[in-house]
Amino acid sequence: MENVTATVWIAACAHRLQQQRHTVDPLDLEEVAHGLWRDERLRAMSPDQAAVDWLRPINTTDDR
Repeated sequence: MENVTATVWIAACAHRLQQQRHTVDPLDLEEVAHGLWRDERLRAMSPDQAAVDWLRPINTTDDR
C-alpha cells in the first residue's frame, strides 16, 4: 500500500478493527492499528486485509 499515507492507513485499519470489536475503545484500536502499521508484512496489505489477518486467531477462538 505504497500510495496510502500512514495516517490514512492507520485510520482505515482502526475503523475495520472497530467493525469487528465494537466493545473496544476506538483510541485503543487506533493504537493497535499503529502497531500493525509498524509490521512490514501487514503494512504491505490493505488496511482491511491487515485487520482481518491480525484478527484471524481471535475470530477463530470466538467461533468455538
